[in-house]
Formats: sequence, C-alpha cells, structure tokens
Amino acid sequence: MTQQGAALQTYNNELVKCMEDMCSKQEELNRQIQQEEEEKVRLQHDIRVLTEKLSRVNESLAKRLAARATLDRTIAETEAAYMKILESSQTLLSVLKKEAGNLSKATEPRGKDH
Repeated sequence: MTQQGAALQTYNNELVKCMEDMCSKQEELNRQIQQEEEEKVRLQHDIRVLTEKLSRVNESLAKRLAARATLDRTIAETEAAYMKILESSQTLLSVLKKEAGNLSKATEPRGKDH
C-alpha cells in the first residue's frame, strides 16, 4: 500500500505543478491581453486624431485648390486682355504714324517740285 501511496503522492505533486504552470501561463496571457487592449485603445485614439487632422487638411487643400484655379483663370484672362491692349496700342501707333506722315506731306511746301 505504501507503494500506491507514494505513486499517488507523486501524481498529486505533478498535478499541482501542472496546475501551477497553467495558472502562471494564464497570468502571463492575461498580462499580454491587457497590454494589447491598451495598445488597441491608443491606436484607435491615434486613428481618430489622424482622421480628424486628415479631414481638416483635405478641407484646407480643397479651398486652396479652388483659390488657385480662380487665380489661374484671373491671370489667364488678364494676360489675354493685356495682349489685346498691346495689339490695339500697336494698331493705334501704326495709324497715328501713317496719319502723321500724310499730314507731313500735306503741309510740305510745294515750291520745290513746280
């Protein structure tokens, strides 16, 4: 009977050790789970902050792109109008020079040719 008692005691000791090992592993796993849950909360917060920041940047970018498009259009229209002014100025200058030449001919003395 002592042999059976010793075997029973050995089994009991191994059983207790296995239970302690499993409890230890459970505690470690619980610690890891807690860390990952905390990291998850941090990451979700970071995502929320970054999403809000991205939204603000997108709004600002859209406004700036619209402003640039308006400015580009205004510059193009102004340049086109300025080119028309230059062309008109050139035409006016040519007409004035021609008229000035005609006036010079009309006001020259006639005595030399006749």
